Amino acid sequence: MTDIRFDFSDKTAIVTGAASGIGQAVAQELAASGACVIVSDLTAAACRAVVDQITEAGGRARAFAADVSDETAMRALVDFAEADCGGLHLAVNNAGIGGPSLPTGAYPVEDWRRVIDINLNGVFYGMRWQIPAMLRAGGGAIVNMSSILGSVGFAHAAPYVAAKHALLGLTRTAAIEYAPQRVRVNAVGPAFINTPLLSDNLSPEVLAGLAALHPMGRIGTPQEVSALTCFLLSERASFITGSYHLVDGGYTAP
Repeated sequence: MTDIRFDFSDKTAIVTGAASGIGQAVAQELAASGACVIVSDLTAAACRAVVDQITEAGGRARAFAADVSDETAMRALVDFAEADCGGLHLAVNNAGIGGPSLPTGAYPVEDWRRVIDINLNGVFYGMRWQIPAMLRAGGGAIVNMSSILGSVGFAHAAPYVAAKHALLGLTRTAAIEYAPQRVRVNAVGPAFINTPLLSDNLSPEVLAGLAALHPMGRIGTPQEVSALTCFLLSERASFITGSYHLVDGGYTAP
């Protein structure tokens, strides 16, 4: 692991939803840049698979299976980072789900609750315990994974769009509250990205249609999202907080 773009050698990072896609790319880049990364996702086996990839490449990582919609699990995740790695300095609240594609007037209430629990409440539960840990460590940086749908609507995705919009308010509020104490909080808004969430569930024809929505004519990669995320976590972004940064191939430009 020789391509170190940032220096996180004295940092511990938590990445949720890290078993695949954007979360996996972020965990790998943080580790390549020297961080001790806590790889968190729903199942221990999936977490360990990413940890094995990181350690085989010479990085440092630990596995911790957790459901972000469980506040107790989020507290335990932060406790683990402090106990196992000596503190917490960085966090990427990335875990999320899409939910069924249905119009608002027909959306199942239980599916609404599940999407909100994971995509919004899960981020709050993470920050609720990450921020005090970062204060104990003397400061830190958080990136919350929003979406282009944090700034625009999208038919048949009411809870997802609502959660991603609300996530921006949560991010900005925390950024204001903790800026004096050297904790920065930002959000990233990817467009459609080539992750298992898309490739495993959509036909090539649908994927081609999604690609056409972007002026660049393609879907993005997890590594392109990771590059911005890791920059925002780094000291190179030391005067950036409370911001929302798009990685969208021009999707929101028209």
